[in-house]
Amino acid sequence: MIVYTNLWETLKKRGISQYKLINTYGISTGQLDRLRKNESVSTNTLDKLCNVLDCGLYDIAEYIKDTP
Repeated sequence: MIVYTNLWETLKKRGISQYKLINTYGISTGQLDRLRKNESVSTNTLDKLCNVLDCGLYDIAEYIKDTP
């Protein structure tokens, strides 16, 4: 399972609000909603976030292995 907990921490560290992501950088509210719910997002969205936040993928997402 991929979770996006790191994204919210990175946004806070960089001083970038969700409002700014939407209005300045063109990230859709739908994409942010999917990220909040740890749902599937495109690699294009992840790439855009990495560019906007000047960070690596590990600063946005984390893989957590499902336990049986």
